[in-house]
Amino acid sequence: MKLLMIVILLLVCLLISNVISHYIPFIPTALTQIAFGIILAFFLEDLTFTIETEWFLLLFVAPLLYNDGRHYPREELWKMRAPIFGNAIVLVLLTTIGGGFFIHWLIPSIPLTAAFALAAILSPTDPVAVNGIAKRIHIPERVLNLVRGESLINDASGLVAFNYAVAAVVTGYFSLSKALIDFTYVFLAGAILGFILILIITWVRFTLQKQGVSDATFHSLLQILTPFLIYIIAEEFFHASGVIAVVMAGIAYTLIKEHSETLNAEEQILTENIWTIVLFVLNGIVFLLLGLNIPSSMEATVGNPNIGNGLAILYVILIGLVILGIRFMWSYIFSYSAYRHNKSNKSIKPSLKTSLFISLTGVRGAVTMAGVLSIPFIIKGGSAFPERSLILFLAAGVILFTLIAATLFLPLLSNDVQSETAEKDLTEAKRKILHTAIQTIRLEMNEENITAAHDLMNEYKKEFQRIHPKRKMAEETSDERRRIADLRLIGLRAERKYIQELMDKNVIDDDVFETFERSLNHREEVLSNNVRSRFMYLLGLAIRGLRRYILYKRKNEKAKIHLRKQVQIKAFQAALEALEENAKGAEKKDLVYAVILDYERMIEQLKKPSFHYDELIEEQKEELRIKVMDEERSKIHELYQSGEITKEQARELRRFTNYIESVILYERTE
Repeated sequence: MKLLMIVILLLVCLLISNVISHYIPFIPTALTQIAFGIILAFFLEDLTFTIETEWFLLLFVAPLLYNDGRHYPREELWKMRAPIFGNAIVLVLLTTIGGGFFIHWLIPSIPLTAAFALAAILSPTDPVAVNGIAKRIHIPERVLNLVRGESLINDASGLVAFNYAVAAVVTGYFSLSKALIDFTYVFLAGAILGFILILIITWVRFTLQKQGVSDATFHSLLQILTPFLIYIIAEEFFHASGVIAVVMAGIAYTLIKEHSETLNAEEQILTENIWTIVLFVLNGIVFLLLGLNIPSSMEATVGNPNIGNGLAILYVILIGLVILGIRFMWSYIFSYSAYRHNKSNKSIKPSLKTSLFISLTGVRGAVTMAGVLSIPFIIKGGSAFPERSLILFLAAGVILFTLIAATLFLPLLSNDVQSETAEKDLTEAKRKILHTAIQTIRLEMNEENITAAHDLMNEYKKEFQRIHPKRKMAEETSDERRRIADLRLIGLRAERKYIQELMDKNVIDDDVFETFERSLNHREEVLSNNVRSRFMYLLGLAIRGLRRYILYKRKNEKAKIHLRKQVQIKAFQAALEALEENAKGAEKKDLVYAVILDYERMIEQLKKPSFHYDELIEEQKEELRIKVMDEERSKIHELYQSGEITKEQARELRRFTNYIESVILYERTE
């Protein structure tokens, strides 16, 4: 009962801390949650919640890193493999050795092997805390990807180095060759096992689906259990790195998902919604537990008469500065070397500012605390572990130091960067959302709704191409945009002239003429206001008007339907003739030909024999839209949670998706 009450209390504190962060956004949620944990520890003295390191890694680190692996961009992981592996392995060793010697020099009472253990457990970075900071300030994308990439790996390398250093303290024996062999084994075996196990789990899911077990709840639960199963198998049965195994599994899972047709949108939406809740709870509880353990970790040191509180705090600040300083020097030297030797590999350009970014984003967190709490009390021979309480105090202090330093100084560094890159980030986020929409439609496509799916995908692809940064139209000047609008008005007026001539000759009746007039008036109004972003959609209003007309008249006026279709084609051809005439004396003929190409596409669409309005297709499109809308909103939440966009950008993206939906759904109300 006590354990249940503690869990409920932690969840309540988790909710309150997120509310506080909403009203005090400049303080990271992680820091607020640590403060809550410290307050709970002070006011509820009988509140104790200890957890073994193995359990902590299984319950918290495994699912969090698996999720990071699922969402980490593989292209960036490959492009930045050198700095990522350099930070995750070489920098960990440098921090362990350099930091260990400094700690032993600063505090001689800490043996060198114990100092190595402390430096090793201080080497892993915490991506959760960095993501919380990234939600509120802008961190350069390449820096953020580097920190996230190294965080996927350095937990394993830091823990291995820590465990060997602790073993050296406890047993008094250390073998470098054995340590290197063991590290190579646990790393490679973990990566291979993670890849193999995710393939097996995916095969099981695929087999069950073929057998008719297609319940979305079942498969979503299986996906949530995946990181726990992989971690246990890797650690318990093969003695490999469970951390590396779940990271590799997460990366491989995304690759499989992108090339598999067995995953449906309902399952993905349900799974992502469950993951959102799970990650919200795990992230919050990690830092609440961190805060709960800090007072007890500091108690013995604060009460030690031989070490004044001021001296203990000075130790923390000096060690924190050295740890960040080693990171700063390594990042600058590595980036300078990589950039100098190969400028074409898109290495991070060396600069003091970039190195400061990389250093300050190297926040320490939950893995550091979990590891240091696992230090044994007794070593070989029955004596106490040397300076255990002081080591716990220093670890907890450095965690707080790095968090506070990042909170205070990263906003100062990001002020001038934010204004330059915010618009680029927002455009990239829009592209990701539209890409998600298209992928969702593809996953939902089957033999029955293939026509509706292709139709809807084309509508989203137009928006995707419009905002694509490589597309030439995105680089148009305001004069060019006005010129394009004028060209489209020329085509539209040619259509209107042709329709009026047919009316004057009594080729079409008043009903058909009024239908064309409404479409032409609407399109001309939009073009007169120069709303370029909706032109391609509005150009299709004539076709959509024809569909409505067919639906209404198809039973007894087939001849009139055929007539209207032919009239629309002739009207578009009249517009083409006017534009081709205009192109002869135009300065920028490429702009004219771009508008001509739009008309030619519409004519080809009208000439297709299968052109008709099908109510069933519209219903199928409506079902697909609903699933796409859910996925778009889920993607926005994911981008915000990962720190890729700010809260203001998330609001702008929601408005963007609402606009897209209104444009695409306009057909339903036309």
